[in-house]
Amino acid sequence: MELLTLVLTGFVCLSGIVYYFLRREQQQWSRLGVPIAKNPHLLYGNIRGIFQKEHSCEVLQRLYREFKGRGLKLGGIMNFFQPAVLVVDPEISKSILVKDFNKFHDRGIFVDSAGDPLSATLFSLEGAEWKTMRTKMSPTFTSGKMKYMFGSVVKVADQLKEYVAENCTKGNIELKNILQRYTMDVIGNVAFGVECNSIKNPSSEFRLMGLKANEFDGIKFFKFFIGGTYKSFAKKIKMKVVEKDVHNFFMSLVHSTIQYREANGVQRNDFMDLLIKIKNNGKLSDEPNSGGEGITISEIAAQCFIFFTAGFETSSTTINFCLYELGRNPNIQDRLRREIEESIAKDGGELKYDTLFGMSYLDRVVSETLRKYSPVDNLFRVSNSPYTPEGCDFTIPAGTMFQIPIHSTHHDPDYFPNPQCFDPDRFLPEAVKSRHPFAYLPFGEGPRICIGMRFGQMQTKIGLVTLLRNFRFAPISETPDRLDFDAKTFVLTPKTGVYLKIEPIARMPKV
Repeated sequence: MELLTLVLTGFVCLSGIVYYFLRREQQQWSRLGVPIAKNPHLLYGNIRGIFQKEHSCEVLQRLYREFKGRGLKLGGIMNFFQPAVLVVDPEISKSILVKDFNKFHDRGIFVDSAGDPLSATLFSLEGAEWKTMRTKMSPTFTSGKMKYMFGSVVKVADQLKEYVAENCTKGNIELKNILQRYTMDVIGNVAFGVECNSIKNPSSEFRLMGLKANEFDGIKFFKFFIGGTYKSFAKKIKMKVVEKDVHNFFMSLVHSTIQYREANGVQRNDFMDLLIKIKNNGKLSDEPNSGGEGITISEIAAQCFIFFTAGFETSSTTINFCLYELGRNPNIQDRLRREIEESIAKDGGELKYDTLFGMSYLDRVVSETLRKYSPVDNLFRVSNSPYTPEGCDFTIPAGTMFQIPIHSTHHDPDYFPNPQCFDPDRFLPEAVKSRHPFAYLPFGEGPRICIGMRFGQMQTKIGLVTLLRNFRFAPISETPDRLDFDAKTFVLTPKTGVYLKIEPIARMPKV
């Protein structure tokens, strides 16, 4: 009896301590005079919806509307029991991403280059380590380097065209799946130098490992939270955010690829080739500002890993969403197809890099797709010193996570009237000039803007041009009027497959 009493007393005391800790954390914003979102849950805070099968973009949009409806520039929220700030005013976004970048250069993501090497990506690295790696990597993503890779991407796009041509007459093709395989094959080719062949073989190990790496369930979300909030503790318990089999697969792939190329003198116009040059020479020979101490094989593996995991899903979903909107807006689809054909005809019928990036309507269509379906729904930065936002009479402590809700801003009628309407002319030069520049942030902005932006645009546009030149897309009975988003993915992804009617376009044979 005494033992039971002792256990119960201990449990009650521990519960009281936990309750006190959680309530104290939630009351931080009130103590500082920062306006806070209504009704935070004791444990989940304001993000409970994520565990109720809502995508984070929908959770943050509710909070954004609440704060904006109260006339606030920003507000305090609770990510679980961690106080965070949700930014509403794009002028404050500008300060965080550009003007005050020296205070916000880190994302606050778990990194352990020794215990979990694939976590040490350019996306996650902090401070001096990030700056050094960014300096080394930047020359690999110039327009000149993209031109070297252009032909490889076109070849994979031709394989996509052949697959669709062979299968569109047999029945409806699920676009989400095949477009994902296209971008996997592209990045596998240029990042790892391997022929993935997932277009023809969807069960390839490369594809299965890529899908597993991008799964984002509650356990992985909690790992990211613990790793970002309690980094020392996470390292002490040797927490890993990358699964063991995924880690072993990609590390082995990079090791074997580098070993084979160096032993046989193999050179290719791809990302891996550029990284090997940095490893061996300390810099790319034609880039005088990319110096340093080279790069290790583990660092190469980490950068290839993030290039792959961040690149294949973002581009494939962008193409997917774009085709969905073009199918529902045939006038826009026809106008875009005319521009594509006229532009390529001027180049003798061959798609070239400069021609691709010279298509202004294509650029507007892709920009509007990224506006309505931004692959990453929010940007996040951690302050390294106390911060008093302009126009506010309170100071936010160092170490606070700031979240910039891209999806919410992109759907704010004050910046984009009738936001559910798909309208590429929102991105005409005069329309862009009339808008706050930080109301549209699909790739981020400032020194930590997405380094792979140009490559992502290239593989997206090549895929779209190839498909639209050869096929016409239209909705069918299975095509939804509105797309729901998969809560289990970090990247904005349709919850279900997207089906469209795909009709081949008869092309005149080349003379």
